[in-house]
Amino acid sequence: MKTIAMTGLFALVLVSGAMGQDVPMAPEPTKEHQWLAQFAGEWVTDSEIMIEPGKPAIKCKGTESARSIGGYWMVSESKCRFMDTPMSGILTLGYDATKKKFIGTFVCSMCDHLWKYEGTLDESGKILTLEAEGPSRTTPGKFAKYRDVVEIKSKDHRVISSSMLTEDGKWVSFMTMNARRK
Repeated sequence: MKTIAMTGLFALVLVSGAMGQDVPMAPEPTKEHQWLAQFAGEWVTDSEIMIEPGKPAIKCKGTESARSIGGYWMVSESKCRFMDTPMSGILTLGYDATKKKFIGTFVCSMCDHLWKYEGTLDESGKILTLEAEGPSRTTPGKFAKYRDVVEIKSKDHRVISSSMLTEDGKWVSFMTMNARRK
């Protein structure tokens, strides 16, 4: 795959040069792209997930490995055991300078939904709020709005809180995860 991409890039350079045109340069990463760099590295996670109201939260521990792609994107792979079942997930997170929004996707081994995120960073630069739409946790066959809030506690600690907008218009938290740098 890498060979195909490199061959395509080489062909583009040759054709552009033969036509007397300059090869278009990618824009420089913005400060928002640079902000994402703090996610890179190896992390350990501990989570509490509410499956059902009034029941104790399920706790799980895991790992996360995140890296930058070209200074524009973060790609993170997480692994844990959830209720004695191995789970893995892939998160992409970037910044769309045209929309002036953070954007991303998430897939995991326990669901068939492609989560698409869009969000903003608060003025302090410490809280990223991402919103998505996905299958309702409470009403089968329906979709609901979701919100993930990523709070940077320090360069080595962040907290992610997930909530869902219920049919009665209330945001209900169902997951909190602490990620600490290894």
